[in-house]
Order: sequence, then C-alpha cells, then structure tokens
Amino acid sequence: MSLVNQISQDLISAMKAKDEAKLRAIRAIKSAFLLAGTETGSKDISDETAMKAMMKMAKQRKDSIEIFTKENRMDLVKKEEEELSVISAYLPTAMSKEELATELKKIIAEVGASSMKEVGKVMPVAMKTLAGKTDGKAIQEVLKSLLTN
Repeated sequence: MSLVNQISQDLISAMKAKDEAKLRAIRAIKSAFLLAGTETGSKDISDETAMKAMMKMAKQRKDSIEIFTKENRMDLVKKEEEELSVISAYLPTAMSKEELATELKKIIAEVGASSMKEVGKVMPVAMKTLAGKTDGKAIQEVLKSLLTN
C-alpha cells in the first residue's frame, strides 16, 4: 500500500477514534501531500516525494519545539511534540551516529577530502546518498568531527 493511501486510511481511523493530536498531524500531512502534488503538477505523488514532504514537516516541528522551549511556551511545545510523534511513526528510523560516521567515511574517501576546507565537496554527495535516512544537521555534525580529526 502506498504511503498516501496509508495516510488516508489513518485519517479515517483518527476521525473515528476522535484522536485530536493524530487528526491534526495527519491533516497537516495530507496538506503537505497536496502541496507537493501541486508543485509536481500531478495529483498523485510518489512515496519518495511523500517521504521528503514528511521529513521536511518533522524538521519544522523539531525547529518549532526548540524555539517554543526557548520562549517558554510549553502549551505549543506539547502540540508540536504530539504532531512530531505522529509524523515520525511514518518515517523510517534514522541512522545512528556510528552508521552515519561509517557512511560518511566512505564518502570522504570517495571524494578525497581531508580537511574542513573541503566540506563543500563532501556535503552534496552525502546529502544525495543519505537522503531519507538522516537529516542535514546530523550529517554536518558528524562530518565536522570526522574532518577535524
């Protein structure tokens, strides 16, 4: 079953269960899918496009949680955390730091980078290779630790 169909079925289930947090998150996901479909010019989107949209949503939620925590808005933090947990349930598990470091070492060797000055060569290859497995922030952190040593 495609991810879009799964989301549609889960929306109906959330409505029947009257689960407000899940309903709010799934509606946001459906909205992101519609927007992604509009951008591609097609009503139907691929699972890859859907996954990218949900990863973007998860990142937005994490950033919002960070900001709301700094501003001491715990009511908004709670809502964002609820939505993030629903969105995360549809995403594949993120790579561990060790797995990420192993993959980045391969990419660094492939590109031939040896210092932080060459991070611009490694980052695009890493983002393309590791798309959907982890986010850019995690890649950048591990990359810095590998290239400074």
